[in-house]
Amino acid sequence: MVSPEFLRRLPFFAGFNSEQLKAIAMLTDEVTVDEGTTLFETDQPADHLYVLLEGEVELHYMIAVPVRPELRKEFYIEDLNPGEPFGIAAVLDPYVYNGRVLARSQSRVLKMEAPGLRALCELDARLAGIMMRQVAKAAMSRLDHTRVQLAAARAPSLVA
Repeated sequence: MVSPEFLRRLPFFAGFNSEQLKAIAMLTDEVTVDEGTTLFETDQPADHLYVLLEGEVELHYMIAVPVRPELRKEFYIEDLNPGEPFGIAAVLDPYVYNGRVLARSQSRVLKMEAPGLRALCELDARLAGIMMRQVAKAAMSRLDHTRVQLAAARAPSLVA
């Protein structure tokens, strides 16, 4: 468990009241991961939501052809910054990670138990609204970053 006051200082937890922060803190641990550690893989059950506190982690996305599993390719998406959430599939149905996160250096992260967070969201509509707003911000940021990468990759073919 971490301190609710510690959570209050992080932008991701802005808007939650004291009781909500206490409930979230009960589900949260601060962990250190070593360089080279994979925090989760594509297609694994999304059992934790994370927030990067310190260090460097990178997000990768896997493309696969369902009828030809040997046709899989992993794409680097972006480095995450301290304060950013990841593993957001933990609070989005069907609760399965759709990417891989790798620690590029020793990193400190908050690790929140997803089933407990989902239960809190079921019990407290205001908490659910704030959580979904924060997760949506992260998703939109990643979508924007991915669009820039796609545009840059296609730019040479557009000029020709």
